[in-house]
Amino acid sequence: MNLDDIVLRSLQLQRGDARALAAQAVAAAPDSVPARLVEAVLLVCSRDVRDYEAAGWAFARLNALPMSAAERAHTAALAAALDGDLERACRVYDQILDAEPRDFLALWAAQLMDYFLGNALSLRERSARALARMPGDLPGYHAALSLYAFALQECGDYAPAEEAALKALALEPADLRAQHTLLHVYEMLDRPADGVRWAGRHSSQWHDAAGGHHLWWHVALFMIGLDRPHGALALYDLRMQQDTIAGLIDGSALLWRLHLRRFDVGARFAALAGRWAQYAEDAHCAFNDLHAMMAFAGAERWDLAARLLAAQERRLARPIGANRDMTRAGYPACRALLAFAKGDFRSAEALLRSLPPVVHRIGGSHAQRDVLQLTRAAAAARRTPSNQREIHVFALPQSLAAA
Repeated sequence: MNLDDIVLRSLQLQRGDARALAAQAVAAAPDSVPARLVEAVLLVCSRDVRDYEAAGWAFARLNALPMSAAERAHTAALAAALDGDLERACRVYDQILDAEPRDFLALWAAQLMDYFLGNALSLRERSARALARMPGDLPGYHAALSLYAFALQECGDYAPAEEAALKALALEPADLRAQHTLLHVYEMLDRPADGVRWAGRHSSQWHDAAGGHHLWWHVALFMIGLDRPHGALALYDLRMQQDTIAGLIDGSALLWRLHLRRFDVGARFAALAGRWAQYAEDAHCAFNDLHAMMAFAGAERWDLAARLLAAQERRLARPIGANRDMTRAGYPACRALLAFAKGDFRSAEALLRSLPPVVHRIGGSHAQRDVLQLTRAAAAARRTPSNQREIHVFALPQSLAAA
């Protein structure tokens, strides 16, 4: 297996550091179009603006090399993504897949970009089309199947998603994307006990997971669902100490959920806010901004929160790019988190209630975006006097009261 194949295998299994492997492939063969193509795609798909900027340089070096028509099509998708037009990039990738449904790099990149955009239906339809034209004995078929399984659960098709994920694992037990999908299914179906039991049987395989902290984040959510917040916090301390943006997102998402439950997380918010500080003014990805604000608000770092909101306002003033649409929802959501942290529960609830109908465009999964509903519910409960809240909870439905 050559180095390019090893990189692709890393993406298929969701194991190891695909970006580092791609850099090794480029160093070993600087004129290799496949190596440079994978490197550029991985950089442009990063949520870190520094990687995104590096993708421009990688694209320039790639574009200077002689390429086949199929490789030129990939560079067209890259060019669209670098322009901030992820939807156009996905359309180009769909054309590539129409011609060659076995092109896993095109499938992976398009699925990730639509995930960033919150386009669940596109995730399902694209992966279904590719699978329908792919032989079941194709090496890597399990990876396309696990992408389809994840798309199914994002569309609320939980039973088919579970079935597809289990089928992918039967073909390749090391497929961590399929394992991740099952954790999502257990979360969305409110089956935390099943999730903990399943993780207990499989977590020994997560040592080389790409983003293994995120799998542990799911387990921590199950702990919260089982009313074991101390267990969730222990997982944060033991398994989720990552300085990558993805790791910081998971850390914020967990601590904020515990905060909503009035569980004391000690000095952890302050430490997390310090790690987020370097990204406060990026305004590159509204999903990042939302989770950075959780840390800043939780730590009462009003200075960092103000810098983040100002950067979002500057981003909204620029009329183009996918992140502008994401920030249309992300900006009021961030303001709501800040209002909540300052005790202005009425404003927090009103801001979250009035989020635009394109709130899914903030990106991420349903399990991740659920934090907005949880925050709104907590804000509504805290702005209502306790006696009124009790009357609301125990009041009979009109149909029964009239009986």
